[in-house]
Amino acid sequence: MDRNVVIATVLIAAIMFVWLYLMAPPPPVEPTAQEDPITDTSAVATAPDEEAFEAGVARMNRRPALVDSTIAGAGEGEERRITVETDLYEATFSTRGATLTSFVLKTYKKFDQQTPVQLVSDSTDGALALVFTTPANHLVDTRAFFFEADVSEDRLRVTDAPATLTFTARVGQGEIRQTYTFTPGSYEVGLAVDQTRASTFSTQEGYELIWDGGLPFTEGDPENEAQRAGAFARSGGEVESVELMDEDDVYLDLNGRVDWVAVKNKYFTAVLIPDGESVGGELEGEQVGQPPAVWEDYTVRLAMPPPRAGTADTFRLYLGPMEYYRIAAYDLGLYDMVDFGYDMFEWITRPLARFIFIPAFTFLSEFIPSYGIVIIILAILMKLLLYPLTKSSYRSMARMRELQPKMEEIKEKYADNPQKQQEAMMKLYRETGVNPLGSCLPMFLQWPVIIALWQFLPQSIEIRQQGFLWAHDLSAPDVILNLPFTIPLYGNFVAGFTLLMGLSMVIQMRIQMASTPSNPQTKIFTYVMPVMIFAFFNRLASGLSLYYLCFNILSAAQQKLINRSIEKEKEEGGGANGKGSSKIARDAQSAARKSRGGRRSPRARAR
Repeated sequence: MDRNVVIATVLIAAIMFVWLYLMAPPPPVEPTAQEDPITDTSAVATAPDEEAFEAGVARMNRRPALVDSTIAGAGEGEERRITVETDLYEATFSTRGATLTSFVLKTYKKFDQQTPVQLVSDSTDGALALVFTTPANHLVDTRAFFFEADVSEDRLRVTDAPATLTFTARVGQGEIRQTYTFTPGSYEVGLAVDQTRASTFSTQEGYELIWDGGLPFTEGDPENEAQRAGAFARSGGEVESVELMDEDDVYLDLNGRVDWVAVKNKYFTAVLIPDGESVGGELEGEQVGQPPAVWEDYTVRLAMPPPRAGTADTFRLYLGPMEYYRIAAYDLGLYDMVDFGYDMFEWITRPLARFIFIPAFTFLSEFIPSYGIVIIILAILMKLLLYPLTKSSYRSMARMRELQPKMEEIKEKYADNPQKQQEAMMKLYRETGVNPLGSCLPMFLQWPVIIALWQFLPQSIEIRQQGFLWAHDLSAPDVILNLPFTIPLYGNFVAGFTLLMGLSMVIQMRIQMASTPSNPQTKIFTYVMPVMIFAFFNRLASGLSLYYLCFNILSAAQQKLINRSIEKEKEEGGGANGKGSSKIARDAQSAARKSRGGRRSPRARAR
């Protein structure tokens, strides 16, 4: 029993340690890095690698000179800024490029809970552009063109019905017309691209619709958010991506039809969806500067075939939060951009999140105003769902305790012969029907649920900036004490729910050890495991720590109840004269009789 408990505990500890080590966020950056690494260009400019910064800006803001005589006239004009306001956002467009220069979400704030979330990086002259090659083989970016808008006012309010904004540029002997459509109550912006007499200014290779500059970071920990940021595309039914993890420059070229391309940060995304067939796509990522002043830039390109006369290419642009039901409505696999762990776990963690956690979260939040209470109820529901496995595990441990005296006899009898000892142990297991791993298997079966919640809660935009008790934001650590120094793997602050979770784990493990034979080798894990968990969880979302705090408390209560039930069975089995046996022991004896073909011992026949 001692050896089995040690092996099981070591295995569980090893798995948890490896998982926590791989998924732990990077140490928090210094306060100077709390500014937006994308929009705060002055911080990047003062980074040690200033030449790299300037080179990066030049690459990201590349605007080919209009040296081609057929299009030179399009580069002359006067810039206007036009703001479109709906109930959900304020979008600003420039007549220089007919591009989007600002897209501010009204209902979402940055980590300071005051500044509105901005989806357009100010590192570019605009997020959207068309890129094509002229007949003279010159690369052209429409952000170098001046367009005319079809509205005289500088502000367009969209209230009860959809509205449009059209930009027109005369290019060569033809023209380019871009029409944006805005709908109240929706984060989708329609885009129609109509090119008249395109052959006079463009080759027959088609053109690219691009989103430049990625998305500005919105959270207080840029390095942590960078782990969730990237450029994505769906090609051949699979979601492809490039992410700046260990490389400074990444690129992916996609051939054939591409269903969509997108950029995202931790909680928000910009998606370009063609209504017609595309002919390819490109994903590109670039990191400029040195930590903590790091600038991550992503660019996505959607390659379109040559325009057909009299026909406009139409696109849907989703610019908003990573809310599951909003983006799942497109039925294009957009939610696959969300990371649910390594491939070895994702096949089970993603379905659990999509079909259990998200529906449960959505349902409970409809009539419960606090997401903290929703998390607590979710923990209760999970414990009820896993109760059969928990009960099976505890009863298996109890059956092992019943066999403890016989196991000790075998150890003493074959102390000098490990092989004979092992054979005798296995024979005892077969005769009693006891599985030595019976207490471990149910615990391992719970791991997919634990891992799925580990991935889901920190990325759930529903709990972002939702407070509970002293925590101001359940998607961030609930700091209750700032330390004047930094502890490796821990950080420079103390998170409240993580501290309580560690204490609850100590209590839970003490209850568990109280129901097992005394063994100093196993008791040490009562303190080692909580300390390890406490260190790794300190920098994670407080909502996750709140969930595990409740989970541990409920686990301790369940274990108490099951232990009492087992003790009650022992007392009832003992009878008045104490000659009976507990239900657990009778189960083991019954299994042993079955393994012997139902034969009774000579002593039993004599009675």
